[in-house]
Amino acid sequence: MATRTLVVLIVLATLAVWLGLVLVPRLLGSDDTLWRIVHGQCVPHVVRDDGAAPCRAVDLRAGVENGYAVLRDLRGRAQHLLIPTSEITGIESSMLLRPGGTNYFARAWDARVFVEERLGHPLDRWDLSLAVNAPLRRSQGQLHIHIDCVRRDVREALHRLAPEIGDRWTPLSEPIVGRQYRAVRVLGVDLGDTDPFRLLAGDGDVHSAMGEHSLVVVGADFLGQGPGFVILDGRVTSRFGKASNGENLQDHSCDLDSDSVSTP
Repeated sequence: MATRTLVVLIVLATLAVWLGLVLVPRLLGSDDTLWRIVHGQCVPHVVRDDGAAPCRAVDLRAGVENGYAVLRDLRGRAQHLLIPTSEITGIESSMLLRPGGTNYFARAWDARVFVEERLGHPLDRWDLSLAVNAPLRRSQGQLHIHIDCVRRDVREALHRLAPEIGDRWTPLSEPIVGRQYRAVRVLGVDLGDTDPFRLLAGDGDVHSAMGEHSLVVVGADFLGQGPGFVILDGRVTSRFGKASNGENLQDHSCDLDSDSVSTP
């Protein structure tokens, strides 16, 4: 009996350690795996001129404080992550709004080539998306932008709703994957002139509550106006239940039929 009790206590102790070291940090969005990879491996390798591995690329031309790394995610067919080389927790960080800071979304859009390379073919603008999760729905304590395909049903919905998306944040007239989002249109081939973090923070009282939001950028073409982007803002105020998180709109299997949607 004593032996059995001892075994049970050992199992419970092991479970408690696992919860403390693995599950709890993920639930609280404080896992530091990405930071340890970028800060502890990729950056030192580049500084020593030993390549960027295990990252696909590291850019330190503006210094470590404004640099970024691109890392292949283990999930999905082609998903990559863009991660700042300076310590930035996430969308709620004031570091993202500092003067002269890096436009990480713009750099993430440039890094879509790694997704296309992995898939073995170029993707239509409408097929590509960038997503940042809200603090309550992320596992990592280091900012990372998901670069991957957009869900087919999301792409079709945005294509259908494109005529109602204008230059100001407006709630979409129908849910996307059963969730409510606001959207704004940005014109241009790239995001060089628009930083989605700043665009969201500049909208009314959002600046003081950035931690309640997620952001998604989807490539687009607008009838008579040329290429651009649909930027989506989702509110996330609970750790559980249905929420308008960013990554919900992505398809990590990249199961897309590019011919099913034509340019509006």
